[in-house]
Amino acid sequence: MRAILKDLSPQRLLTPAMAGVLERIQRIKRTQFHEMAPADARAAYQAAAEILEPPRAPLARVENVQIPAADGAMLPARLYAPSAERLPVLLYLHGGGFVIGDLETHDSLCRQLALRSGGAVVALDYRLAPEHRFPTAVNDAFAALQWLAGPGGEKLGLDGARLAVGGDSAGGTLAAVCAIQARDAAVPLALQLLITPGTTAHADTPSHRRFAHGFLLEAEAITWFFDHYIDKADREDWRFSPLNAPDVEGLAPACVLLAECDPLVDEGIAYADKLRSAGVPVELELYRGLTHDFIKLGRAIKEAGLAQAAAAMALRSAWGLRG
Repeated sequence: MRAILKDLSPQRLLTPAMAGVLERIQRIKRTQFHEMAPADARAAYQAAAEILEPPRAPLARVENVQIPAADGAMLPARLYAPSAERLPVLLYLHGGGFVIGDLETHDSLCRQLALRSGGAVVALDYRLAPEHRFPTAVNDAFAALQWLAGPGGEKLGLDGARLAVGGDSAGGTLAAVCAIQARDAAVPLALQLLITPGTTAHADTPSHRRFAHGFLLEAEAITWFFDHYIDKADREDWRFSPLNAPDVEGLAPACVLLAECDPLVDEGIAYADKLRSAGVPVELELYRGLTHDFIKLGRAIKEAGLAQAAAAMALRSAWGLRG
């Protein structure tokens, strides 16, 4: 009986490479994010974020820029482009539970997306909680999208008429919300790229229970992120949980990249199903045996490169790029 129960353990789903990464992380016995103050968690995440990513790829253009927020604040951003041509552009919104993460933690990934897709990527350093609670990140993200579709695209020498939005984890949530807001504001959008996004209000799906501990994204960390970002009374708001959006018809096509052993996998599948039911074209890729954040583990996990290539192919198709 014990042998049967052991075989049913969710750890058995992990690929050998993914299991090896998790074992190495556990041996380090690092302090967990939820055990730190936000400033310390940010520093820890930045220090470790690119250890298992490929070296930062050289590109023709890598420029720090600023984007105006709706309230007049100037938001740091970074432009990545493989050439000086007038390229289509992806607004990229980093993960980190709305509390951690910045331009540095996702620099390697953004370079890969620009290099592989042949388009430009503009990564936004949206304001973080708890200093800036919900809906500041939402407002910052959509202000940046509108800016790129309007004067910002021209200012940066980019084709704002061929615009996509994407992100991972919390950034995937923001990207999904931006896609709805873009439709409502008549901002043309070629694609929404949703990488392991959060879409539900209360972290209460079966995958949250099954993968609560030992799969990189811990249940306690999710609670810590949520508590810093948003009041419980506001969590049914679709701008936090896009699965609650009353209407998703007419949204931009979606490329949804999920990991099987991720607490967020059920809600990612549910959101892809919601989009499909509303007639939105959806490309869904489920990467077996992998955890949350796998796309940033390219030195150790071969599927990270495959996922980046899938994202790039979806972008190229949406932008009408050849090759």
